[in-house]
Amino acid sequence: MTSPYTDAVMDFRRRKDEHFAAGRGPVDVTAFHGLRYYPPDQAWAFNGPLTLTPPGPAAEFTLETNTGQPRTMALYGTVTLLLPGGEQRLSVFVPLGDEQPQRVFIPFRDATSGKETYGAGRYLDAPLVRSEGGEALVSVDFNLAYHPYCAYGDGWTCPLPPPENVLPVAVQAGERLPES
Repeated sequence: MTSPYTDAVMDFRRRKDEHFAAGRGPVDVTAFHGLRYYPPDQAWAFNGPLTLTPPGPAAEFTLETNTGQPRTMALYGTVTLLLPGGEQRLSVFVPLGDEQPQRVFIPFRDATSGKETYGAGRYLDAPLVRSEGGEALVSVDFNLAYHPYCAYGDGWTCPLPPPENVLPVAVQAGERLPES
């Protein structure tokens, strides 16, 4: 028996696999049989309070990349999450010039990086939502965490998570490495 939440996560994953299988991704479609994921677990889905960067235009922030070509984004703020092991704060980013984003970009590493997931980290595209009281929140669902394209092969430039986005816990949710 599944829940509506599990069904939604599984549908998201099915659509991503179909997208990649159709040649619209970074994988060799002749050898592609679907991505590998941790089982959906709603305990890894959070709505965390968003703390914006100081008023005014979002601060430019340079993210290092796997190729050494820096990627400049806007540091939009931070999201605070109560994860196993305690409260964690993650920096969230938006494209330069996007002053009213609908979602934020969260690159992160965790204790699974390099073992069960891509060593350079994973990404989240997290929607911005409002609480019933009007508080700005970030909807962080680690079940939707994905590997950057550089995890699948050379030729891709991928931003690396900044040091403050390295989590000390194992986030066993989302995309994982293929079985070797």
